[in-house]
Amino acid sequence: MSDKTILVLYYSRNGATAQMAEHIAAGVNQVSGQRALVRTVPPVSNNIGEQAQAEIPDAGPLYCTEEDLRDCSGLILGSPTRFGNMAAPLKYFIDSTSSLWLNGDLIDKPAAVFTSTSSMHGGNESTLLTMLLPLMHHGMVAVGIPYSHAALHQTQTGGTPYGASHVAGADGTAAISDDEITLCKALGERVATIAKALEVV
Repeated sequence: MSDKTILVLYYSRNGATAQMAEHIAAGVNQVSGQRALVRTVPPVSNNIGEQAQAEIPDAGPLYCTEEDLRDCSGLILGSPTRFGNMAAPLKYFIDSTSSLWLNGDLIDKPAAVFTSTSSMHGGNESTLLTMLLPLMHHGMVAVGIPYSHAALHQTQTGGTPYGASHVAGADGTAAISDDEITLCKALGERVATIAKALEVV
């Protein structure tokens, strides 16, 4: 029997969110019977409301398809913070998933979120919470990080009970801290574990 797929879907501008996605995927892959599928979305073009239509990105993961989303057993969604919300390219993609909503394709699948901000209080928690809203409209089961993880108590950088976060610094180059990495992996592992528990036998 083939492994079930946990979709780690993100948009990244300067690379921090992409690095988080890799740590989250590593956590997913620790769970037997589950594997991470890392995907991204195209940037929005200079014409507001239009999204670049290149079929294959120049580097990194492939662009996500509707099939990737429909066929996953869980979703972990990531974005840099833009004014306390997800970035436009990811929102544009999520807004295009009405057919999945109409068919109920994502109902009862676990979903989690992650983000990167330039400053400690740059909107990471509001971004995580607002990213969950469309996923709950899809009927997904929201998954956070419990305080049983010691890193959540001791972190001096990112990390919240609402999802994984990273403080990238004003220039976006701050390294992901050990606590942030631990919490990224914990989030991936938890979503994969819950997806496995929710599988219909």
